[in-house]
Amino acid sequence: MSFLTSLSGLKAAQSDLSVVSNNIANSNSTGFKKSRAQFGDLFAASPTQTTKMIAGQGVQLQGITQQFTQGTLESTDRTLDLAVAGEGFFTVKSPSSTAAITYTRNGSFSVNNTREVVDATGNIIQMLPVNADGEITSSNSADLTSLVLPETDPNDPNAVLANISVGTNGVITATYSNGNQQALGSLAMASFVAVEGLRPVGDAHWQATGTSGLAALSQAGTGPLGTVRSGSLETANIDITEELVSLIAAQRNFQANAQAIETANNMTQTIVNLQV
Repeated sequence: MSFLTSLSGLKAAQSDLSVVSNNIANSNSTGFKKSRAQFGDLFAASPTQTTKMIAGQGVQLQGITQQFTQGTLESTDRTLDLAVAGEGFFTVKSPSSTAAITYTRNGSFSVNNTREVVDATGNIIQMLPVNADGEITSSNSADLTSLVLPETDPNDPNAVLANISVGTNGVITATYSNGNQQALGSLAMASFVAVEGLRPVGDAHWQATGTSGLAALSQAGTGPLGTVRSGSLETANIDITEELVSLIAAQRNFQANAQAIETANNMTQTIVNLQV
């Protein structure tokens, strides 16, 4: 029994090591959110047995939870490098036929050859419509539009796009060579009732699940969504010192369980030799 108990400890320590290693490996990944392994004890007894005379059965992995704490914002001076100071997520859409919607904290955006503003994986950033005052007119997901930079002023074909800016409320404003300005839309910021229930799909992107609930879309600066910082990127919320301490603790736990298995094996061998 002690062998199986220690074996469960080895498996748990291995899972803990894997989680910590993944955190450390992604310490330089933009928008990455660290994870933590959670464990629970195993205990089994029949209704007629007294629990005072029964030892536990070991440990089991209850789950790996993501920690959506704020990462550090680093300045880049690029207009399309965006960071969220708050709890919101950028909404992006896949360019493939599935048009899948995902959510990200990685705000490293650029312009592709069709003038769409995309992230590092080619997903197109999504906007909500705004009025003349820069206030959103709809928060319905059916009204999402892709951010495509115009070439010229819609009211003056001779005036080309000179500049774009992104406000702290997520409103994207185009400035043309004739001095005119046009609000293209507002970044669609998403929040979730249970953010830990989001399903990670890689590259600091997540999908909504039944556990997380549907995304609530709104404008930056609303409630806990936070504000948008143009010219900045959010680094991974990793404290290397903390992760190294966790790594050492997991390693010691693994070694202790391995030693317990070796001890149990030696005791069993001694008993066998006595019987012989």
